[in-house]
Amino acid sequence: MNLLTEENILIFLLQIALLLGCARALGELFRRFGQPSITAEILVGIFFGPTIFGRLAPDFHAILFPDDPVQIKMLGTVAWLGILLFLLKAGLETNFATAWRQRRKAMALSACDLTLPMIIAFFPCLYLPARYMGEAGSPAIFALFVAVIMTISALPVTARVLQDLKIYRTDLGLLIMSALTINDVAGWVVFALILGFFAEAGMSLPQMGFVLVATLAYAALSLSVGSRLFDGLLRKLLRARVPEPAGSLTLVVLVGLIGGAVTTWIGIHALFGFFIAGIMAGESKHLSERTRRTFDEMVTSILVPIFFTAVGLKLDFLGNFDPLLVSFILGIGIVGRYVAAYLGSRFIGQPSLHSRLIADAHIPGGEMQIIIGMLALEYGVIAESTYVAIVFGAIATSVISPPLMGHVLRKVEHIDWLTFLPVDRILPELEATEQEQAIRELCERAEAELGPERLAETVEVVLQRERQMSTSLEEGIAIPHARIEDLRRPIVVFGRSPGGVPWNSADGKAARLICLVLTPKKSTQVQLQILRGISQGLSLAETRMRLLESASAADILTLLRQRQIEHASEAKKRNRNNRAARKRRRRKAAG
Repeated sequence: MNLLTEENILIFLLQIALLLGCARALGELFRRFGQPSITAEILVGIFFGPTIFGRLAPDFHAILFPDDPVQIKMLGTVAWLGILLFLLKAGLETNFATAWRQRRKAMALSACDLTLPMIIAFFPCLYLPARYMGEAGSPAIFALFVAVIMTISALPVTARVLQDLKIYRTDLGLLIMSALTINDVAGWVVFALILGFFAEAGMSLPQMGFVLVATLAYAALSLSVGSRLFDGLLRKLLRARVPEPAGSLTLVVLVGLIGGAVTTWIGIHALFGFFIAGIMAGESKHLSERTRRTFDEMVTSILVPIFFTAVGLKLDFLGNFDPLLVSFILGIGIVGRYVAAYLGSRFIGQPSLHSRLIADAHIPGGEMQIIIGMLALEYGVIAESTYVAIVFGAIATSVISPPLMGHVLRKVEHIDWLTFLPVDRILPELEATEQEQAIRELCERAEAELGPERLAETVEVVLQRERQMSTSLEEGIAIPHARIEDLRRPIVVFGRSPGGVPWNSADGKAARLICLVLTPKKSTQVQLQILRGISQGLSLAETRMRLLESASAADILTLLRQRQIEHASEAKKRNRNNRAARKRRRRKAAG
């Protein structure tokens, strides 16, 4: 029996302080340059691991990270707790009910996302040298595992990019998130089943049937009966006035622990149980956006960095770096996911520009690929060099996706959304105190163009869209919107609520600046253009404050017009600077 000593605890505390402090500091630096924090976290692990620190100062490295089973297990336990809760968090962010309501288009797109990348990756991987396979793997199993890994896209990375680009709440953003959600759920089911069968290689046919049926039954029951059961429990918890968000968070974590235990008993990895449990809990309409954000911040700021730094600590990334293999994994990953998403989006009728955005959104591999690759490494399916290639591929795709999407989005033609907002559609003093009342009051101001007979129908369409995904942009802003059948031209109505209207925002703030946007059913790009323009116009805190202080509707319109002119000037200046920078780089390369 190994007992913890004072020395074990001292080293453990130093390890956590060093890794967490450096990961958070470097992650914040990366975030300011628009890059995912996972890159910084893994780089910190690589630096302090055998790759750099172990080479430059082996004696000091042995003191700080000793090869002691007890010490390794202490850090490993915290890392595993972080990744289990990360999968629970990822599930909470996966709005399966919304994705299911979008299933006609989302499932068609997801079917391409799953099949084409697997085909593109599977056959080339069959012919890779045996040194890239793990001791327990065969060419077919190895190729199958890598092919499944290549289908997974980084849902959290894509969500952050869509939010930064101001298109997360649009119908295009909803389609992208819905397709990735279905893709993630299906990909995890497939991977969990393959992993379960591989881990129990000697299981009989009836045992294999049990694992298959039990896994599918667990997922189906969790996403149907389980969701309603959790919602009922949470509702009772809130009625009992248990302190929040502590009560909700405790219930979410308990559900994750039970889900992990159930899937482990079935013969599937606990990570899958946590992921499905997170989706189940996330479907609850009583789980507020504020609670979700609190859980997200707790996990991503403390526990997740420990796991991803531990990834870098485990392996010698220089010793296992194979340039050809890294290029190969990167190539099949990008080509497979991009081509699949582009063809799938064209198949469901998306215009070319939207299809390019959807395809770019599918490129990042991110955290999910690293986690699944780690499981494949631990089960002996892939070699360390292959895992290193997967990690580099995941990081590289997460880094290149945001600028690619930004480049495509810059090609979207800017329109003057204020031409659809006459002064008589600005309400300086909204009377509504609830969300539905506010939407109805804004729609009534557009009744002249909608027609009295379509008012109730329009209100219901906007509310239905709101139920799919909250249109709150935080900081007291909400942009309820919908695409309306037979509408001739876009309609924009602006309302200001001095007291604020509850809008289920992630920051818990009530909406005080509310902009209703109605666009023709077939004009998907117009909606994207208007919503981006409004988001950019209200992005500055100073502008929001002045809008709240404006005396009249005319003053509000004047201020919005002034902000639009300033934004156009800033964009032109950035474009000039970018062109000048490109010219300097070309001259430097030529010289």
